[in-house]
Amino acid sequence: MNYFKQYLLKCTAILVVVFVYVYSIQALFHCDQVQYTLVPVAGWQDLGTAFMEHKEQIKLLIKQDDDLGVPSYDDIFRDDEEDEEGDGDDSGNESDGSAEPSGKRRRYDEARFHIHIQSLYLFYFQAALVMFELAWVMSKDTKDMLWWSVIGVTDQWIHDKIPHMKYVTDIATLQRHVSRHNHRNEDEENSLSIDCMRITFEYDLRLVLYQHWSLYESICNSCYTSCSFKLWSINGQKKLQEFLADMGLPLKQVRQKFNSMDMTIKENLREVIEESANKFSMKDIRVQTFAVHFGFKNRFLASDVVHAAAALLENVEKDETPTDNFIKALDCLSRSNLERLHLGIDLAKKKLKAIQQTVASCICTNLILSQGPFLYCHLLEGTPDVKLFSKPLALTLLCKYLLKTFVCSTRNKRCKILPLIMAAPLDVEKGTVIVLGIPPESETSDKKNFFGRAFEKAAESTSSRTLHDHFDTSVIELKMEDRGKFLDALITLLS
Repeated sequence: MNYFKQYLLKCTAILVVVFVYVYSIQALFHCDQVQYTLVPVAGWQDLGTAFMEHKEQIKLLIKQDDDLGVPSYDDIFRDDEEDEEGDGDDSGNESDGSAEPSGKRRRYDEARFHIHIQSLYLFYFQAALVMFELAWVMSKDTKDMLWWSVIGVTDQWIHDKIPHMKYVTDIATLQRHVSRHNHRNEDEENSLSIDCMRITFEYDLRLVLYQHWSLYESICNSCYTSCSFKLWSINGQKKLQEFLADMGLPLKQVRQKFNSMDMTIKENLREVIEESANKFSMKDIRVQTFAVHFGFKNRFLASDVVHAAAALLENVEKDETPTDNFIKALDCLSRSNLERLHLGIDLAKKKLKAIQQTVASCICTNLILSQGPFLYCHLLEGTPDVKLFSKPLALTLLCKYLLKTFVCSTRNKRCKILPLIMAAPLDVEKGTVIVLGIPPESETSDKKNFFGRAFEKAAESTSSRTLHDHFDTSVIELKMEDRGKFLDALITLLS
């Protein structure tokens, strides 16, 4: 408890965090009237710049009882008196405020920066629950903070950052907190039924954005159903029609927006879909999740918010800065800005359509090649929506959907256990591509991705011009001219 407070109760604190968790941190700071600065960063270079500008104000927020190999206090912080003594030892000359830091101080700053980088990587997968548990321990948790934590865990699952069993475990932890919060009134605002916020645990359908789309569009653009039916083929389309007929739902109802469907159909829709899904070997059509209700009208699943926020964060329709997109994605998490959330959902629909169309095109034109120890796919310049896939999250979803689809479509048993490397145009003028690697498709996979180290080794051995600036080390930027020798080195390295 005191360990947490000694970092929170400061006059100024600067943190670099994933945007999903920013609101939780802001709420904690507001409780104690702590001044802070929010610094959005896009990669390691931005983080390094922000760190050097604010290194004296950065504090670590960690759980005291976790044995996570956290560096000692002396490795991170040092007193001003020690700095002065150290500077005096390095040089007998007096220095003014404009002088460069001493060699000893520079070495200390560099070592301190690397320790912070390692710590950030260490906590990358744990931030969703850590921030809420911090608030809970301090008796400052709210329903809003709980909902943001739910979104964080769901985001990790959707983007394959955690295995399914870890997701189930985290959901169980969050479910206990949801039950606790639903039995108490937090403030006067929530006591008004028109403004109330209610979080519920549910077994819902693995149909993306179906409550904000038509049921037909959701089935066609959801990875789970698309792969199960093999919708990129004529037989798959016929199978979908058989599925709709088995449910006994009028085609007119299925093709119109969910909100416009008859109430009698919507009341039993999940049970009807689940019953028919079992007949078509889709026994995992349901998934554990949470939904939030804002008043009487607005209801969102956690996955809805994840897709909306990701679409806003990587929006390519307007020439806006990454910081502008960050702020808009942050705004969509607030229940007072539902218009922004609906805008994000509309962008997410376009993104998911583009992903499914690209997947179908890659499968039908045999763009996925076996390179020995891995599969490889390269999107060419001029491919529809190729600009969208120059963004890491969009390319990650595309890569994930494409690998699942390929595993369902191929008869080659060996290819079913291979990882996938995908490249997409990044900057035509600079001649660069973005390269991403994901592990083999497996329900029992621990989701660990070792391509980051492999990419570094391949680039080093071939002197390929690469930029390893993304927080996800399995995403790099590569010069187009070096693509051939880089891939050859990867084949040799992974064989």
